[in-house]
Formats: sequence, C-alpha cells, structure tokens
Amino acid sequence: MEVVMPQMGESIFEGTITKWLKKPGDKIDRDEPLFEISTDKVDAEIPSPAAGVLKEVKVSEGQTVPVQTVVAVIDADGAGAQAASPAPAPAKPQAAAQAPAATQQRPQPAAVPAAPKAPAAAAAASTEKIRSSPLVKRMAREHQIDLTQVPGTGAGGRVSKKDILQAIEGGAEGAETPSAPIPFRAPSAPPPPPTGGAATAALETAVPREKLYFGHYEVQPMSVMRQRIAEHMVLSKRVSPHVYSVDEVDVTGIAAVRAKTKEKFEQTAGTKLTFMPFFVRAAVEGLRSFPTVNASVDGTNVVLHKECNIGIAVALDWGLIVPVVKNAEEKNFLGIARSINDLAERARAKKLKPDEVAESTFSITNPGVFGGLFGLPVINQPNVAILGVGAIEKRPVVIDDAIAIRSMVYLTLSYDHRVVDGATAHQFMGKVKRTLEDWTEAIL
Repeated sequence: MEVVMPQMGESIFEGTITKWLKKPGDKIDRDEPLFEISTDKVDAEIPSPAAGVLKEVKVSEGQTVPVQTVVAVIDADGAGAQAASPAPAPAKPQAAAQAPAATQQRPQPAAVPAAPKAPAAAAAASTEKIRSSPLVKRMAREHQIDLTQVPGTGAGGRVSKKDILQAIEGGAEGAETPSAPIPFRAPSAPPPPPTGGAATAALETAVPREKLYFGHYEVQPMSVMRQRIAEHMVLSKRVSPHVYSVDEVDVTGIAAVRAKTKEKFEQTAGTKLTFMPFFVRAAVEGLRSFPTVNASVDGTNVVLHKECNIGIAVALDWGLIVPVVKNAEEKNFLGIARSINDLAERARAKKLKPDEVAESTFSITNPGVFGGLFGLPVINQPNVAILGVGAIEKRPVVIDDAIAIRSMVYLTLSYDHRVVDGATAHQFMGKVKRTLEDWTEAIL
C-alpha cells in the first residue's frame, strides 16, 4: 500500500515531512502515528493507513512535496519484510549537513528571473486566476508580484511558497517602482527586508559567515516550524507599523473568584479554570465596542469582521502555534474555557486541524505565565492587533488615598497604526480594563 502526503485543508497544497516515527522494517498498526508533517497552517502526526511492515521511505525528513505524493510504501501483509533490503534511513535536511562547512563556501541562490511588478488592481485580478494557496497570493500582493509571471513547480503547475520566495529574492535588486501608489509607504523608506530564503541571503551578505562562526559553537538548523515562525514575524514587522499601548489592571476580584471556585469549576465543568477565559471575554467586549481593532487590511480597504475569532498563542517545546477560538462572541464563559483548554491540549499533541489555526481576527498571548512582567508582541497577520497579558502579581497600590495590596497585571496592545489610532487603542484598553475590574458574569 502506498502512503501519500495528505491534504490538510482546502488551501494546503504541499507539506514538509519533519520526522519519521518509524523506519523501514518496523511493524506498524493501522492508525498508529507514522510520520510528522508541517504545513503553512499546522504541524500534525499522520497515522498509518494500514497495518503491516514499513517497506520503503520515499521522502526524506525535511523534504517538501505536493499533496498526494507517495512518501512511503507499506507491506500490508508483512510478507517479504525480512527478505527485502531496508531502504536508506531518511537523510537530515541539506542545511544541517552544510552548516558546519559554511565558513568555507557560502551557497549562492539560484538565479531566478525578476518577476515584473504590476499595479495592485491588475495584479489582484490576475492572481485570482492562478492556482496557488492564500498565503502565496497574499505574499504576491504584498511584494507587488504578478503570479502569472512566476513559473509554478507545484502539482499541476501550481505556484508554491518556494516559487514565490524565489521570485521575491530574484526581483529584490532589479525591482521597479510600481505604477500604482502603495498606501502608507514613504517613498524614501529603505527597501524592506526579504523573508524566508531571501532573508537568510540578506543576513549572509550583511554579516560575513566568519563573523557568525567563531570560538566554540554548535550549529543547529532551524526546524520547519521555526522557519515558518521566522518568516511570519519578519513579514509582520515589515507590513504593519507597530505601536504599543500599556495599561495596568486590578484583577483582585477575578483572582478571588478563581481561587474560590476553581475546584468546583473543574469538578462540574470537567476542565481547568485558568485566567485566560477572563481575558478572552474582556477582549470580546472590547472588540464589540471598537470593531476597528477586530479588522484586517486588504490593499486600501479595511475589512471589519463580524465574528470575534480569538487566536490564543500556545507555547510548544518545539515552537509556537496560535489555535483559534471561533465565534467567541457567541460563547459563554464555560464554552470559552473549554475551547481554550481543548485547543491547547491538542496543539501540544499535534492533533490540530488546519482550519483550527486559521481565520483569527484578533490574538492574545500570555508571556506572564512564564514570569514576564509584560511584553511587546508582534502582530499575528493578518490581524491588526494583539493583546499581551503579563504576570499577575500582588503589588501595593493607592486606592482612595490609602495603600492597599492588590493583584495587578499589565496588559499590552500591539496595533497596526495604518488602521488603529492611539485614541481607539486606549479606548479599547479602557473597555477591557473596566470589564475585568467590574466582573459580574457567572462562570458556571
């Protein structure tokens, strides 16, 4: 039986095998995890479609292939497993082998013809006719690249993420100024830093390798997830002019409610009571009052979302992922708490589906759980804002000219100044603050 690269969602057309959990010659049961993959949306374990013996591995770890590509062969009967010579073990990504020798020779990127840039409207119209993922189309719009001029190497001539990155890298030096004006971009601004492979090439050009490798060191190639995180963070800082607003909130009342009811809540609801559902409910109230914060940008249009889909950053041992609580405005406190805990548990077990990490309209991250007083988070594209929750600590504060010990927390809002003004940001934070300090909602 042939094992193929699965399609993890309608907009996913390729995947990277990050780890083989079995090696040729190993016995495997049906639905037992066989390998791990990473896509633009999610990391996941892929189960075996049949019981038998893993006969051959056709795609190595670190290799990216289109969906429906045969990646392995299983001998469903187990016959001939001993006679067949085992296939070579999957090789590690090429970058890992080349890294220690990087001081000797720096690989040069393949020459890619510069993709001609077109006006935003024309590029958008032509892009719709091209077979590619939403991520690729978005990157093409942001870099003013006409996808009709980019040769596609994916399945059926599809333009893959690798293709668009090569086009961006190849057109970085000889790019012409687009004929249509790009809003919010100063003409004299320096060229934006490229992403992905182009970002690596730019770093190598700016900082010679002999300056990176010195003394005693160990070279660790980035995992696929870490590469995706790096690309998205660089993209976000390039696209969105980040501004930050910080507020301090008295959560003594919420801390008392949680301490009093957390055991009963867990027994009754079957899930843990954390502080995060309180912040999600408060954020939803703020988004309802100030819909500009619950938006995204499409060229010169601001898209105001009616649903409050709240992305919750979950720290993993191997990276970071942002599963989404869909339609949070329709859920009560208990529903939000259950959704958050379920998504976090399945994120750590690599059981999330692609649509569960997509379509967020606003995000929340919690550096406070690791002891951070507060943070200045990077906006999770295509959102225009993200809320950072700091550590909840008891501090002396002045109340009615008297000093009192209260449970306090710093909240930070990072927002895209193209869409959200400082006045709106502080009004949003004021709504969140009042909701938390004057909490009245029943949690059971």
